[in-house]
Amino acid sequence: MRFYLLAIAVTAAGVAATTALAQGPAPLKNDPRRPVARIAADLGVTQEQFAACFSNVDPAPQGTRASAARERANKAVLLPCLREANPAITNARLDAVMDKYRPKGRVAGGKA
Repeated sequence: MRFYLLAIAVTAAGVAATTALAQGPAPLKNDPRRPVARIAADLGVTQEQFAACFSNVDPAPQGTRASAARERANKAVLLPCLREANPAITNARLDAVMDKYRPKGRVAGGKA
């Protein structure tokens, strides 16, 4: 009986792990809407590197745009961290990639 219960527990754990892997990496804790895999690929960093750098960013609430001050503060955290992973990342490249994945793109005059 113990063997049977152990087999069920191991099978259930395996199914849970397989399901989690099939769903991809966990969403970012502070902004689950971002397509992390695509952003990371466009920036030439791993998903884990992007997620670690982004974890200290304070995104605007869903459906709103970040103020210029918030955008500058976030970039001051994000850009140096990403450059540690890929020194070729420029301010312009980061802007272009992040704008590409914003639902409404860049707002005119909102350059940080």
